[in-house]
Amino acid sequence: MTFARNRKAYYDYEILDKFEAGIVLNGPEIKSIRNSNLSIAESRVLVNKGEAWLVGCHVAEYKFDSNTEAYDPIRDRKLLLHKKQIEKLSGARTQKGLTIVPLSVYMKRNFIKIEIALARGKKKYDKRASIKEKDSNRSISRVLKSKNK
Repeated sequence: MTFARNRKAYYDYEILDKFEAGIVLNGPEIKSIRNSNLSIAESRVLVNKGEAWLVGCHVAEYKFDSNTEAYDPIRDRKLLLHKKQIEKLSGARTQKGLTIVPLSVYMKRNFIKIEIALARGKKKYDKRASIKEKDSNRSISRVLKSKNK
């Protein structure tokens, strides 16, 4: 079950490599995510001191939480990755033009997982070319669908 998808990442970035990571969350955050009360559109992944962190992800406060402490919905959340994956991400991150973006948040065997990608930013002409390609594929499929009727 997918809770959030970062559609803008596919438009703004060329996806080079994908990884699956776990997220360190507390109880009310998990319940809030299960209600799809999160946004990963403005978030990114940083690698710092051998640890990967999800920065800028907004998880809304769970409305039935009895804990009345101050809650920060945009706090940094640690990502759970293997050491080799973190080394690969940090090594690639040093290259010019590469960044790490979240693609989707989903549940796998009762665990909340996040799919992150090593990506390179697209230029404006690349974005235009991808839009033209989508439009041409859509028109071709429309023609084929009408011929099959």
